[in-house]
Amino acid sequence: MEPINLTVADVTYSQLAKTIDHSLLKPELTLDEIVAGCLLAAKYDVASVCCRPADVVLAAETLAGTAVAVGTVVGFPHGCNTTATKVFEARRAIEDGAAELDMVINIGWLRSGEDERVREDVRAVVDAAGDAALVKVILENAYLTDDEKVRGSRITEAAGADYVKTSTGYAPSGATIADIRLMCSSVGPQIKVKSAGGVRTLDALLAVIEAGVSRTGATATATILDDYRIRTSG
Repeated sequence: MEPINLTVADVTYSQLAKTIDHSLLKPELTLDEIVAGCLLAAKYDVASVCCRPADVVLAAETLAGTAVAVGTVVGFPHGCNTTATKVFEARRAIEDGAAELDMVINIGWLRSGEDERVREDVRAVVDAAGDAALVKVILENAYLTDDEKVRGSRITEAAGADYVKTSTGYAPSGATIADIRLMCSSVGPQIKVKSAGGVRTLDALLAVIEAGVSRTGATATATILDDYRIRTSG
């Protein structure tokens, strides 16, 4: 990791915790583990949980009355569902209690230069979400050239989404500082950037925040935030 200037002295606990979307997406998680993950997210008062679509109702029930939002995924993890399927997933997730949607672009369309089709795909989910949910668009940078990352970021902005996101966390590689900086420089200030994949320590989280992210997906939430408390306790 390259040296970073941001330290624990520069951020409050709340500022740090509210950058984290606690990830509950592993296919093998049991329902008890989903509940436990939601309770952990509530204990640490993070921004949201990002759970599997079938678990949205359970997560919403578990997190009722907390300040932790329920998020889920659309077109996950490959992005190659039809647009109509993505729209259905988005609407159903909102009905079930989701307030944030992390959708995967059609990666093959982007790599084929079908930018308008990609924009329409994203726009359909944005329209389906309306004011009911934030939309974060996953590019899956492991499979993209820098030019494709820039185009994907700009398409996300043009389609009216709220965030552009580096990765699903299930590709061969996840977020990199270089990708985050490239994405931040490719969009206007109204579009936020989310990282995913590889942020497992407090220093890694500080590094991606310094690079420009507003949210990051994480499974090591307790480790990260416990480390923050240890470092700031003295």
